[in-house]
Amino acid sequence: MHRSDEGLAFMLQYENIAWYENGQVRILDRRVYPTEVRFEICRTYGEVAQAIKDMVTQSAGPYTAAAMGMALAAWECRGKTEAEQRAFLEHAADVIAHARPTTAKRMEQITAGALKAADAALAAGSDVPQAIVDYTVRINNERYDKIAKIAALLVDTFPDNGTVMTQCFAETIVGQMLKECRRRGRTIRLFCPETRPFFQGARLTATVCHEMGFDTTVITDNMPAFVMQREKVDVFTSAADVICMDGHVVNKVGTFQIAICADRLGVPYYVTGAPDFNHPGIDSVHIELRDPEEVLYARGVRTAVQGVKGYYPAFDITPPELVKGVVTDRGIYLPRDLFHYYDGAEPNDGPVV
Repeated sequence: MHRSDEGLAFMLQYENIAWYENGQVRILDRRVYPTEVRFEICRTYGEVAQAIKDMVTQSAGPYTAAAMGMALAAWECRGKTEAEQRAFLEHAADVIAHARPTTAKRMEQITAGALKAADAALAAGSDVPQAIVDYTVRINNERYDKIAKIAALLVDTFPDNGTVMTQCFAETIVGQMLKECRRRGRTIRLFCPETRPFFQGARLTATVCHEMGFDTTVITDNMPAFVMQREKVDVFTSAADVICMDGHVVNKVGTFQIAICADRLGVPYYVTGAPDFNHPGIDSVHIELRDPEEVLYARGVRTAVQGVKGYYPAFDITPPELVKGVVTDRGIYLPRDLFHYYDGAEPNDGPVV
């Protein structure tokens, strides 16, 4: 089968995100990568859901993990009647899709597709887990190919020898963006805020950028304004966990403040991904508040004295007036025009991250 992860960094290869095989799912533990290459082994779909909740994988990683978790669920219920298997898989789909609240609607699309693949395999009497694995590879190929189109449009906004600032780990778009730069011979340098408390920018984005051969610098989360001004940043870009149809962008906490700095300094902010038809406005989004204790530690080392409190919203909300454009596979839209994305197309077009 064709694989669209060819030429991308290690952690963007499908098997190195999440993979089902022989009654278990292995998930690259992004909490410790790249210091350690360790895979979490899940032997039940509930363990997959817990791994997603615990941020063993994040960004677009949960989409692959969710689908592979459904393959594992199919293996768990093997030998039951067809009706019992269907009921088991429906429950698994609900548990996996709601592992984290903010992205539940996107995850529901993934698990619903896995259920369809399971239904077809059950009707044909074929291997259900393998059918779901094949479905996962297919949707990953479709997503990677779609994001390659987004990457081409995004790179159009970069000047040669330009400077780009990222936020958190934008997963596939980072890899495809750099692959497109390499294809064009376009030289850029990147500044990656570290993205505490899990340091995804420092550990994941910077690793992918460096591995793919680009000049990469990590900065702390309180440096973006100074760096934008001093280092003449040309473009600020991020992916999004949700792009509402009204133009609000929900992404890793810290995106909003960087967008404010970019607006003040005249640096365009381009967000990448498809608008979420299931989120007509920001009121439909539930912002996840994670365990505040996570803020009080840095890679396992406590950084604050006992007795002080933490506060950890996983995401923030950037209003549409701070967004220069939403870069999609169908063009670059102004935030107020996102409804045009679905003109003549089915609104349930799947997640793009």
